[in-house]
Amino acid sequence: MSLAIIKTRAQIGISSPIVTVEVHLSKGLPGFSIVGLPETAVKESKDRVRSAIINSGYEFPLSKIIVNLAPADIPKEGARFDLAIAIGLLAASRQISNNKINEYIFLGELALTGDLRKIKGLLPTALVASKKNECLFITNDNISEISFIEDLKVFAGKSLQDVCNHLNGISILEPVDLKKYIKNIIKKGSENKLDISDVKGQYHAKRALEIAAAGGHSILFYGSPGSGKTMLASRLNTILPKLNKQEALDVAVIKSISNQKIDVDNFFERPFRSPHHTASAVSLVGGGSSPKPGEISLSHHGILFLDELPEFDRAVLEVLREPLESHKVTISRAARQVEYPAKFQLIAAMNPCPCGYLGDEIKACKCSDLQIKRYRQKLSGPLLDRIDMHVEVLAVKSDTIVGLDKESNNIYNESSKDIREKVIKSHDFQIKRQGCLNSQIDNKKLEAICAIDEDSKVFMKKVMEKLGLSARVYHRVLKLARTIADLQNKKLIELSDISEALSYRSLDKSDSYNPNYSGAG
Repeated sequence: MSLAIIKTRAQIGISSPIVTVEVHLSKGLPGFSIVGLPETAVKESKDRVRSAIINSGYEFPLSKIIVNLAPADIPKEGARFDLAIAIGLLAASRQISNNKINEYIFLGELALTGDLRKIKGLLPTALVASKKNECLFITNDNISEISFIEDLKVFAGKSLQDVCNHLNGISILEPVDLKKYIKNIIKKGSENKLDISDVKGQYHAKRALEIAAAGGHSILFYGSPGSGKTMLASRLNTILPKLNKQEALDVAVIKSISNQKIDVDNFFERPFRSPHHTASAVSLVGGGSSPKPGEISLSHHGILFLDELPEFDRAVLEVLREPLESHKVTISRAARQVEYPAKFQLIAAMNPCPCGYLGDEIKACKCSDLQIKRYRQKLSGPLLDRIDMHVEVLAVKSDTIVGLDKESNNIYNESSKDIREKVIKSHDFQIKRQGCLNSQIDNKKLEAICAIDEDSKVFMKKVMEKLGLSARVYHRVLKLARTIADLQNKKLIELSDISEALSYRSLDKSDSYNPNYSGAG
């Protein structure tokens, strides 16, 4: 009768709890049982482990084998436990030395040949191991994923044979030098070929985009087809600052558990997610029997772009309401609850009506009043309240497009690089002043940070009463005005800042998305 205890780590959401693999060999009819709440992939590991041990030149113990994955109340998923189970079996049958097995956290999937395969979701485990000063034993294929963690102790092998030879002292492996991998990370990132100066005209929309970037505000562009809404949205990333190291690691963790490739060359680039309007609520917020991150979490520290906003199912759009304020997503299932971060910047685009030409100076709208009403009702009032800026994007005139209107093209035609410098300066100032961007200011701090004078208060009171604005909209207008003031290095918010902030709330000014709407064209 023999017992071996091996350490590994599970993956639940973005957490990675320790799991103890207890392998017990006893007399009785040969059998192999895995207990401790294993799901299907873990149960199947006994067949992979048996073949891997035999094909690596070791004997599979002909005993009654019980493998316990403790604690038993934590769900065990995936093939990450294969290596730990195999090492436990070989240690319990005394085919490898027990002296060093407690020094490592073993993680890896086994092929039938005994080769080690990479696992998904290793980055959260590596971050925990680094904090707890643990040493990982993984496969070579997983090294690039964790190469951003400088102080991590890690050994890597290509096969079960490599791991066993190291533990037996036959062929000692050297610790992985992560510093040489870190040098390959290009902090600068690849040059973005897009530039906001590519957008001709639209100085009002470009000014709004700069303000949105400077304060982390959400923005909705609406206008006729071809006016440049998508073109503007795709350039928001070009004027935002790069991710810092902690933010980049947070983004990489989400990618890791979603089994997405982590691009080393663009490690510090903000994510830009653009789901199709046929996306379901689960694909957006995350879910499944084993809850996985959705587009909202994959946009963490980046941009979520929803084009053709009213074409999304209304129930899908409603799931955005809570994450826009709480910056997290909680997915509850009968067996467990998982929380994912979701601090994203929402940018959306839509047409003013189903045909897209309501209010257009050239083409007439062909939609009926009923069609327009149904189209608008897909966006609820509470959702629009949570979007900081509503900006109308008018069709660009032909002389501006072809380059005849030189004066119009020269108005607000700064490059992305120039605007980014102002945005970075604004971000740094806001973080220093209140520890977060203006869009994230807590309501308790709002009065102190976004203080306004008596004249501005009287003005806001009249505007709220006339337009029927909610308290939420009032707070968002103040935060937006604070960003506008910050861009001009003002200590106090002035009436002109509030007026400009209100100009970006055009959908609040009428029941129509077009303030001049008077029926279908």
